[in-house]
Amino acid sequence: MPAIGRGRRGRRAMSDINVVPYIDVMLVLLIIFMVCAPLLVPGQIDLPSIGQSGNPPVAPLEVRLKKDASILLVDRQSGGNEEPIDRRDLVKRVQALQKARPDMAVVIAADKNLRYEEVLRVMDVLQQNKVKRVGLLVKPER
Repeated sequence: MPAIGRGRRGRRAMSDINVVPYIDVMLVLLIIFMVCAPLLVPGQIDLPSIGQSGNPPVAPLEVRLKKDASILLVDRQSGGNEEPIDRRDLVKRVQALQKARPDMAVVIAADKNLRYEEVLRVMDVLQQNKVKRVGLLVKPER
């Protein structure tokens, strides 16, 4: 009788899952994908195209700051002539042009020898007076 009790006590049910076969399968799949990946030729995707819209994009309005801190206004939509303008009249003129063309951006281009504080002053005045889409124009390096 003692032999029967000892046999039952020594044998237990396994409650752990053996993950080794799963890892083996995953490694084999990984190797297969790594070998087959260079052989696959990516498909060409034909992206849809759109026709010309009725409204061409609006060229931005340029506020140019010269070395002597004088301001020139350049409206490329109406010929691109440089118009000298006083600081007090700048906001009114820009707002009037943006009222006529609401999607027009305003870019500030300054001489590189001009103090950056002058650029910030002009930008601050425009933003305080609710002029939309104000940015800086930079010259790309070559």
